[in-house]
Amino acid sequence: MYTNNLNNLILNSDSYKTSHWVQYPPGSEYMSSYIEARHADYDVVFFGLQAFIKEYLSTPITHSDINEAETIIQAHGLTFNRAGWERLVDKHGGYLPLRIEAVPEGSIVPVSNVVCQIVNTDPEFYWLPSYIETALLRAIWYPSTVASVSRYCKGIIRQALEKSADNTDSLPFRLHDFGSRGASSHESVAIGSLAHLVNFAGTDSMTALVAASRWYQMTDDMPAFSIPAAEHSTMTAWGREGETAAFANMIEQFGGEGKSFSVVSDSYDLWNTIDNIWGDTLKDDVKNMGGTLVIRPDSGEPIKVIREALERLAVKFGTTLNSKGYKVLPDYVRIIQGDGINAQSLSKIINAVMAAGFSTDNITFGMGGGLLQQVNRDTMSWAMKASAISINGTWKDIYKDPVTSHSKRSKKGRLALIKDSSGQMQTVKVDDLDAGTDSLLRDVYIDGKLLVEDSLTTIRERTGW
Repeated sequence: MYTNNLNNLILNSDSYKTSHWVQYPPGSEYMSSYIEARHADYDVVFFGLQAFIKEYLSTPITHSDINEAETIIQAHGLTFNRAGWERLVDKHGGYLPLRIEAVPEGSIVPVSNVVCQIVNTDPEFYWLPSYIETALLRAIWYPSTVASVSRYCKGIIRQALEKSADNTDSLPFRLHDFGSRGASSHESVAIGSLAHLVNFAGTDSMTALVAASRWYQMTDDMPAFSIPAAEHSTMTAWGREGETAAFANMIEQFGGEGKSFSVVSDSYDLWNTIDNIWGDTLKDDVKNMGGTLVIRPDSGEPIKVIREALERLAVKFGTTLNSKGYKVLPDYVRIIQGDGINAQSLSKIINAVMAAGFSTDNITFGMGGGLLQQVNRDTMSWAMKASAISINGTWKDIYKDPVTSHSKRSKKGRLALIKDSSGQMQTVKVDDLDAGTDSLLRDVYIDGKLLVEDSLTTIRERTGW
């Protein structure tokens, strides 16, 4: 009978892994594997390993786990290494005899470099590093890809602010996470939204706040913020004839000195809303409320809609020229665009805004599926590959080099990550390390123990927050 335990680590693998323990050469003792992003248009922001270790590798495997796994795997039509798993429980108390080393989380690493390396610490378990590939690679590729995409977007916004705004102080709040409802699971939200918070401080994913506390020592500080905001149901519930009253209610409920709130404004006619409701009937209320109204268009072609919305708001509320010569709306009115945002559209929208003479200060972005869901392992070509094996006391390099796809060529040997004489990161073989040169990889996990525990604050600092 199955226990329906989704946390059974033995079952957190691909089916074919269960037969690999008898496929290695006789005399196999140690297997060393590494993880890298093979290619992408931007650097890697390494993130997520600590969360995985705390959530999955800090609890020992039990005989009950073994019994359940055997029942399922054999019924599934596969062989099961019962003796090996029982030996692991009896000899190591159920903790994995592994050494995992990695770059510090938040490190910025060029693609095609090792970011994590794993080897067994007990020769009886030469099969174990590759067995957990499925879980370990997934634990790294997803949050690291989200963090990398998020940082890439941050760079786009930073450059735009440097060009068109008086300062970049607002940068951490310029890309808001809208991805919770579009993610594939609750855990995906926790991991992915938290990865976004490595770079930004705005999210509507409350799950990420719990994840920060659970995995990255954020018990005292709030890692991200949001503001009151309307959705279409809260506006259309007033009826088309009551739209002005619905907007007035938002001002009454959420306006005030230093306060901000967002109102979706395209339920019927965005241009009428800007010209005749916000810009006429409620204009004085908006000006005098003491806070900031953030108008949210939510349909249409983003480049055209945002540009026209800014131009219409400029007519109604006026603008000033900042020190860079770009137009800025009064502090009490701004725009947030959360529809159709991804790394590619973001740059096009910003360029159109600046081409129209407006500062990027006028607009904030919300990113949903493009942030948490429109990524996959191939986005940065992540892979975990075995690169060295010790057989009868002798280490041997192993690798793949398919003639049909040289882009999938893997690295050889036990690896180290170093900075070369020019300061650039480079992957080299441990055997080729110069005397006195240390690898940037550090031990994170050995035999069931988490050796390094970083806070989200520390990780943010590493990214150059």
